[in-house]
Amino acid sequence: MRLYRTEAIVLCRRDFGEADRILTLYTPERGKLAAIAKGVRRVTSRQSGHVELFTYANLLLAEGRNLHVVTQAETIRPYRGLRGDLVRTTYAYHIAETTDRFVREGVGSPATFALLRDSLAALAEADDPSLAARFFELRLLDQLGYRPELHVCPVCGAALSLEGNGFSPETGGVVCPACVTSVSDAQPLPGSVFRVLRFLQSRDWAVACRLTLSPATRGVLERVMHAFVRHHLERELNSVAFMRRLRSTGGDVGGDPGSVSA
Repeated sequence: MRLYRTEAIVLCRRDFGEADRILTLYTPERGKLAAIAKGVRRVTSRQSGHVELFTYANLLLAEGRNLHVVTQAETIRPYRGLRGDLVRTTYAYHIAETTDRFVREGVGSPATFALLRDSLAALAEADDPSLAARFFELRLLDQLGYRPELHVCPVCGAALSLEGNGFSPETGGVVCPACVTSVSDAQPLPGSVFRVLRFLQSRDWAVACRLTLSPATRGVLERVMHAFVRHHLERELNSVAFMRRLRSTGGDVGGDPGSVSA
């Protein structure tokens, strides 16, 4: 089997056999791929700590027909801030699952890899991890050709003011007050949330991370972005359903998705 070295981030994993794990990896040049890490569930394994979920690692892989084989692994960045923190871990699952669902196997994108890598780093350190998740969603959608329209109404083409609009995944973005009643899936979009969307879409994370949002604003922002992602994937993400269950039991993962004001 041909050996090659690559950077990779572990998106998900599942146990296989008595001691192995099958990993879904995201790499800069080869995109998403499946690999088997043999024996990593044994206590004596030297690789186990280097192929944990969300770990950014340097791997030596043997190229197989269906599964690649991890032959060496060395951690580049473990993102320790994600470990032992349920809020940050939940958002990391969300970012990883969103990447997994949107990208295709074998299609590399160094820019998308860098976005995922940097977004996990932001999640590990950000005061507001939900903001890092929204930033990631907007930038990923942009890179994949699904950039939401935030400046002109996708129905009539009029320039958008800040108030009275609706957010419509079906039309591809923010709908003006004159058209909002004619769009069946439009959700009310408070001006404060609209401003945050525009800010996140146009600023680097080093600037965007300084935003301080109210719980209500975080909640509406989360709801409209989840609706937009769901529309393009044509399915609900497991991580979103988990967030809802966690909140229903009193868990705090940020935001107030039931609120419509900001």
